[in-house]
Amino acid sequence: MRYIETPIDIKKTGCADDLSENAVLRSYLLDAGESLKDSEHRPAVIVCPGGCYARKSLREGEPAALRFLSRGMQAFVLQYSTPARFPCALAELGAAVALIRERAGEWHIDPRRIFLCGFSAGGHLCASLGTLHDRDFLRELLGGKLGLSEGSWRPDGMILAYPVISSGAYGHRESCEMLLGPDPREDLLELISLEKQVTEKTVPAFVWHTGEDQTVPVENALLFAMALRRAGVPMELHIYERGEHGLAICDEVTGNTPSRIQPDVAGWVELAVRWIKRR
Repeated sequence: MRYIETPIDIKKTGCADDLSENAVLRSYLLDAGESLKDSEHRPAVIVCPGGCYARKSLREGEPAALRFLSRGMQAFVLQYSTPARFPCALAELGAAVALIRERAGEWHIDPRRIFLCGFSAGGHLCASLGTLHDRDFLRELLGGKLGLSEGSWRPDGMILAYPVISSGAYGHRESCEMLLGPDPREDLLELISLEKQVTEKTVPAFVWHTGEDQTVPVENALLFAMALRRAGVPMELHIYERGEHGLAICDEVTGNTPSRIQPDVAGWVELAVRWIKRR
C-alpha cells in the first residue's frame, strides 16, 4: 500500500484568496498485481468529513476511508479548507475528483467509478458536487480558471451519511452560516438547498440517516430522496430508528461516547460497499 498527500490548489479560481489553510488530498492506495482480481481498475472513494464547514472531524475521515480500503477500493480523504465561504470547498472537491480521474491509470482506478462519501456538512459538500457539477459557475471555476477538462470533476455516485441538505426549515443553521456568512443572499440560500437543485443529471446516491438525529433532522435525507425519486435518479435510502448525530462508522473505532456505538447502524458500511459494487 502507498500513502500520498497531494495539495489541492484552487487559488486561480479567485475564491481562495483569504484561506488560512490549503486543501490536501490524502490517498490510501492498494497495490495491483496478477494475483489480485481486478486490482488494476479499482473503484475509488473520496471521504469528506463533517464539521459544520468550520472544522473537519477526525472520526469521519480516515476511519471511514480505511473501511473502504479494506474492501478493495482505493480510498481518499479530502481535507478541504475550513473555514471557507461557498464555493471554495466545492471547487476543491471537484479538483480532487479530476485529479484522481487524471491519475487513474497510475493509481489503479477505474475512472468511471469515482465515488464520494460525506458525513453531515461533508455530506452537503458531496451532494453539492453531485447536483451542481454541470452548472455554469462551476464550469467557469474548474474549466475556465483551472483549465480542467469538461466534466472531469463529475463524480459517479455519492454516499451521504446524515447529510446537511436543506437551508430551509430543517436546515442546519451553523453549516449554512459558515458557508454563506450571517446575512446571505436569498439566491445563494436557494442554491445550497440541494433538494431544490436535483435534476436528471444528478449522480446516483446512497443515503442514510437516523430518526433520532436532533442536530441535522432526518427530513434532510427524506427531502433529498424524494427529489431524487421525482427526477428519476437512482438512489438507495436507509433510515435507522436509533442513533444520534455524528455516528461515523458506529463502532468502538469512532464511538467517542457510548451512545455513538450503534451495532444496528454499523451495517451501513457494508450496504454502501455493495451499492458501489453494483454500479
